[in-house]
Amino acid sequence: MRTVVVGAGLSGLLAARTLAEAGHDVVVVDKGRSPGGRLATRRIGAATLDHGAQFFTVRSDAFGAHVARWQADGLVREWHRGFGAEADGHPRYVVEGGMNQLAKHLATGLDVRCDTLAFAVRPADGGWDLALDDGSFVAAGALVLTCPLPQTLALLVTADVELPEPLRTLDYDRTLALLAVLDGPSAVPEPGGVQLGEGTPLSFVADNAGKGISAVPALTLHAGATWSLDHWDADRDAVHHELLAAARPWLGDARVVESQVKRWRFATPRHTWPAPCWTAEGRAPLVLAGDAFAGPRVEGAALSGLAAAAALC
Repeated sequence: MRTVVVGAGLSGLLAARTLAEAGHDVVVVDKGRSPGGRLATRRIGAATLDHGAQFFTVRSDAFGAHVARWQADGLVREWHRGFGAEADGHPRYVVEGGMNQLAKHLATGLDVRCDTLAFAVRPADGGWDLALDDGSFVAAGALVLTCPLPQTLALLVTADVELPEPLRTLDYDRTLALLAVLDGPSAVPEPGGVQLGEGTPLSFVADNAGKGISAVPALTLHAGATWSLDHWDADRDAVHHELLAAARPWLGDARVVESQVKRWRFATPRHTWPAPCWTAEGRAPLVLAGDAFAGPRVEGAALSGLAAAAALC
């Protein structure tokens, strides 16, 4: 069956790979320039910076089996087992070369069409037509939608599919992030990451050299949800300046030689659907998946993608 997956993040890619291995003819479309979604890595000169998801954990056998294979392939390694005095002994994993390398690995061999913006879903004989913003369409016997739910809702306006109220109204916290390349070692303590609480604009600071993915010192600093929302519509230069000020305690004697601000509009779902995916009834197969279903973590997105594939298989 021709199955079209909208979204080339972890959820969509794992769904697509699983379906392809089960014999489906799979096409993945994504509006981004490359696959990955929040598995995002930026290169600035000699620096490599993860600016979306920073690491992931494993708490299920299903996801653990995939991670074990990625470790055996030399793609994934354990970073550490907790931050500072609050270390809990539970492994945190990173991807060699940056989180986006995992997305590229999963996309290998799949028909992944980036720079392709899905515009609308329309019923068709025996399936669906996915309209694209260039006026063309992709025919599908089944659809898997893994984009953030507000975007999914917009796609389904023309599909005559009724979503439950909690899915129609689900919103996401936003995240503003600062990427900063330094001229020397940072003041971020071992193992190269700090989780921060209230009283600071920042929620997480990562030293990408400390993580082992950057050849030169480079920090990723995520602002907290409240600060990000309060400053979302503020002047970009002012936001940049304030984030640089918040970064100073983590610079040590180093100077920032280059920096950029990144924006994640759909960073973290504010609540999650109780099942790992949602399947429409009464029409050709249509499944919704993503981190709003199986939990707002990398593992949640993975498990939701696997559940969507299982629902179709």
